[in-house]
Amino acid sequence: MAQWKISRINWLKTLRHLNSRFISNATQEKLINTAPIEKILIANRGEIACRVVKTAKKLGIRTVAVFSEADRHSLHVSEADEAHLIGPAASQQSYLNHEKIIAVAKLTGAQAIHPGYGFLSENTEFAEQCQKSDIIFIGPPVNAIRDMGIKSTSKWIMSNAKVPIIEGYHGEDQSDGCLASEAEKIGYPVMIKAVRGGGGKGMRMAMEKSEFVAQLESARREANKSFGNDDMLIEKFVQTPRHVEVQVFGDQHGNYVYLFERDCSVQRRHQKIIEEAPGPGISEAVRKQLGEAAVRAAKAVNYVGAGTVEFIMDKDNKFYFMEMNTRLQVEHPVTEMITGTDLVEWQIKVFSGFIFMFFGHFIQDRKLYFQVAAGEPLPVTQDQLKLRGHAFEARIYAEEPENNFMPGAGPLLYLTFPEPNKNVRIETGVRQGDDVSVHYDPMIAKLVVWGEDRNSALKRLTAALSDFCVAGLNTNINFLWDLASHPEFLRGNVHTDFIRQHNKELFPNRIVNDVLLCKAALAMLCTEEAESSIKAIESNDPFSPFAGLPGYRINHQPTRTLHFSHNKNDHVVNVKYENSAYRMTIGNQEYSVNGSIIRDEKETIVVCDMNGSINKAKISIHDDVIHIFTKDGSYSLTIPSPKFVSATAKGEAQEGAIAPMPGVIDKILVEEGAIVNTGDPLVVMIAMKMEYIVKAPHHAKVKKVMFDVGDNVSKGQQLVSLKQITKESKA
Repeated sequence: MAQWKISRINWLKTLRHLNSRFISNATQEKLINTAPIEKILIANRGEIACRVVKTAKKLGIRTVAVFSEADRHSLHVSEADEAHLIGPAASQQSYLNHEKIIAVAKLTGAQAIHPGYGFLSENTEFAEQCQKSDIIFIGPPVNAIRDMGIKSTSKWIMSNAKVPIIEGYHGEDQSDGCLASEAEKIGYPVMIKAVRGGGGKGMRMAMEKSEFVAQLESARREANKSFGNDDMLIEKFVQTPRHVEVQVFGDQHGNYVYLFERDCSVQRRHQKIIEEAPGPGISEAVRKQLGEAAVRAAKAVNYVGAGTVEFIMDKDNKFYFMEMNTRLQVEHPVTEMITGTDLVEWQIKVFSGFIFMFFGHFIQDRKLYFQVAAGEPLPVTQDQLKLRGHAFEARIYAEEPENNFMPGAGPLLYLTFPEPNKNVRIETGVRQGDDVSVHYDPMIAKLVVWGEDRNSALKRLTAALSDFCVAGLNTNINFLWDLASHPEFLRGNVHTDFIRQHNKELFPNRIVNDVLLCKAALAMLCTEEAESSIKAIESNDPFSPFAGLPGYRINHQPTRTLHFSHNKNDHVVNVKYENSAYRMTIGNQEYSVNGSIIRDEKETIVVCDMNGSINKAKISIHDDVIHIFTKDGSYSLTIPSPKFVSATAKGEAQEGAIAPMPGVIDKILVEEGAIVNTGDPLVVMIAMKMEYIVKAPHHAKVKKVMFDVGDNVSKGQQLVSLKQITKESKA
């Protein structure tokens, strides 16, 4: 520290010699005695906010959380040292509100702001506001964010830095005609990408000329919503490529390292779903080429901090620059697992001691800012970084994979995680009982595992997925288990078209067998008995009909028929109580079943003795659904309501265009009385930061538009009332 102070004093003397008007004596003293960061405001939410809090606590740094009205009781709010409300649920009025976040930082005395990822992490205007407010922005210099955030500019810079790029159109003429013409020159299929895009937002693929305009318009709408800019670039689409990215890190002393590569090829909606490090089948020679190209990219923009250089790789392992994410990535934990590092700690330390001062001087009407760096150098050199083992990250989402990965929202009625240890890591921002909000990303958690090699890491991944239990919302856990167990995935034959190519195997029809039905029946009966015993105790009447005496189990019925439904298939279990056990009949098979339910603070387990074979499973019972979690996936069995009850509950059937998920109405494309054809767009919805177009299910006349732009809607609500037009009828 003493050595740094000397160099800083010398710097100040030099600057004062150049222009003594810039810095007062008081400012000099402030710069010389700059203290390390003691308090950080985290301008984000969910699991990344909790992740930053964890490392900050380890470093003895206090944390400030910000939250919207929807997040008042969120996990990141409770884990930070203090928390402040910044606005309504809509991110534009809260987590994207520069002024409110800067104001909270000043109010709380936070010296630095960590933006996490998403929201403001790559926002040049926000980084500049931090700079003007003498607040450290824990992110790269503004020019790096700006240059890499504009894809057309980044391509030019990368080309000059001798980083391989895919040729395409990155020009200023944004007219439909120009873009369509350039797409034809490049040759279909083409990728349409938002110039300021990222995270799969504002990205569409046009396989042929006839769909180009519709895809362009959709990409523009989504880009405008996500980034406030709808400029597009066009690139040749590389068929079945791999998506390989390199973690880079730079400090203020001119040091750079790459922390090897991650493979993020398996995606849905152009968004990553499972990542691994290192990339399977990548040779040491290609690994070095990738890393050195990524470092050249970082040096080209004088990068500081954590960044990711993303490449497209073809079947011959030739790679091309795609984009640079100037922030910490969602998948950074897999890199930490194979390198033994804490990248958030590195971020804080390389920026610790920064101070930005405005000295009120003007040259050609531009304000001058001086940046003084007191950050630490990187703790290792490239030669000291060693790759150890293999790691996977699986993103657990509230979504329906079998319904085109439609996102969901609502309460997490039941949530248990695998037991964390040195090889299994859970990153989450939610607890049991929390809501997955329609306003934000539907990620529930990230499951990260490490193994000595790829095979052992995969075994740990599938085992941990089996112990990840969620009830109340549909999730992608079963899908991830099937994906991680797929023969081609096991071999490392991954690419961005993996899900479509192996669709049939990745969406199997999960069969409910007799063992599962016996467990469900036993769980239901044991739960009823426990409830009867409680009622008997409460009534204080030994002759109460709820006493649950041995001869009167199963509601005093010698036999009973239980009905279950799974994926629209009905199952029947006939039960008879005899000799302190249950005789269960399923079809033509009979089973002697006994067992119990074991409960603790975290979980409920059904122990099932079936014909002398004992096995266990975690269960969760909510309303009329029994959730059973097994080693090969989870099953939700519904206990059907009586017909007269279900008929009353359903009421009048909904007709017309129905909301496929909860969201916000963004655009109404039809009017009352209009005639629409099958597939015509009716309504544009925004949900979980994604755009969805609701289309006409058939040829029809619009009877009524049920909502206005800006309205919130629930899943299953009727958006547009339609009257179907058949050959026999007229509009």
